[in-house]
Amino acid sequence: MEISLPLIPAKRYFTIGEVGDLCGVKPHVLRYWEQEFTQLRPMKRRGNRRYYQHHEVLMIRRIRDLLYDQGFTISGARNRMQDIIQLERDKKRNGEVLLEGVEDFEEMDAGLPVHEDSGAGGLENLTASATDHLMALRRELFEIRDLLSPAY
Repeated sequence: MEISLPLIPAKRYFTIGEVGDLCGVKPHVLRYWEQEFTQLRPMKRRGNRRYYQHHEVLMIRRIRDLLYDQGFTISGARNRMQDIIQLERDKKRNGEVLLEGVEDFEEMDAGLPVHEDSGAGGLENLTASATDHLMALRRELFEIRDLLSPAY
């Protein structure tokens, strides 16, 4: 039985109660999953209070899906998470990962040079130098994202 989970707000840190509400699990389940899934490491502050970041909320949702919706055991979900994370690392190394929305260049009319004969256009109407510029920018954004995201 799949339930609809709420959108994750644009915040830097979430308390265990907020994560429980966002992911549809109770706080004691989150603490247990922390022991079972080594990739899940929330920051702890005063009094051992846990603070989760956005990527950890997404990871918890993925774990929840594996356990509750797809019927994996804890051990099977742990192995599947390791496979998923390794696959994502490999894609990053090969430059195959796309940021969400990167392919939507049509709204990007920010003065990039386009061919004179082009109509209302997307990426295919950009000059080669503009395309190269966008690809360099994309690579730089990936590097920044990798620096900011923790190595699971």
